[in-house]
Amino acid sequence: MGKRQKRQFGDRLRDKFRLIIYNDNTFEEIWYLRLTRLNMVALSSTIFILFVVGIFALVAYTSIRELIPGYPDGNLRRTILINAVRLDSLENEIRMRDQYFQNIRALVSGEEPDNLVNLSDTSRNEANFDFSRSMEDSILRLQIEAEEQYNLSVVPMPSSPTDLASIHFFAPVRGLITRTFKANSNHFGTDIGAEPNEVVKATLDGTVTMDGWTIEYGYIIYLQHENNLVSVYKHNSVLLKKTGNIVKAGDAIAIIGNSGELTTGPHLHFELWHNGTPIDPQSYIVF
Repeated sequence: MGKRQKRQFGDRLRDKFRLIIYNDNTFEEIWYLRLTRLNMVALSSTIFILFVVGIFALVAYTSIRELIPGYPDGNLRRTILINAVRLDSLENEIRMRDQYFQNIRALVSGEEPDNLVNLSDTSRNEANFDFSRSMEDSILRLQIEAEEQYNLSVVPMPSSPTDLASIHFFAPVRGLITRTFKANSNHFGTDIGAEPNEVVKATLDGTVTMDGWTIEYGYIIYLQHENNLVSVYKHNSVLLKKTGNIVKAGDAIAIIGNSGELTTGPHLHFELWHNGTPIDPQSYIVF
């Protein structure tokens, strides 16, 4: 009896049915569809799965999801992201500030700070520079020397130009002269010792044509002036002007320092060039 019921149930699933559409006036058969119960179950399941997949795709990949109650829109998500970035930055600033205060308290109490934190990004740590010379460095030096804008080659020293006597040169620093101008010894400038952190000033009105770092002279800055005059300032600790800046005589352009290999203490190496020829700054400036 049980096997007969199973066979009957399977036969009922395979029984064929016909869905016919007639013309109500003429009873003409227009369209019909022949199906079994098993086909109906499969077709209904397929339609349901496709419907669910379509709804999921619309919600996941279109803006319809923003109509769902509680789902954030684009502006809200952007605001959340910006706030998260700001919160991370604030946490980092608070951490650095707390460490800074801890270091101050340690210094006041005579203890050694646990972790030194530099809150200024303008300072430059000379200890991170590699002073060793490489083959690439030597090749670059040759290229730079060949493309140098000013003629800094050693030429026979002419007599002091008389057209510069009427020019008032501003002393870059006030201090003690530690080494004088000696062209024969390839020392084309004057070394002036001054107090630490002394401000270096522009000797004339001009334009900054170069600022940077070299292994021998540390932080250097070049100024181009009228009458084909060029002033050079070497061994600085900090540069206050950049290439292209226009300065007036007496403007602060750097801080005196002890940077570079060719130095024995804090001082300013000051050079003055006229028409590509080095001249003695002491002939025109009182330091």
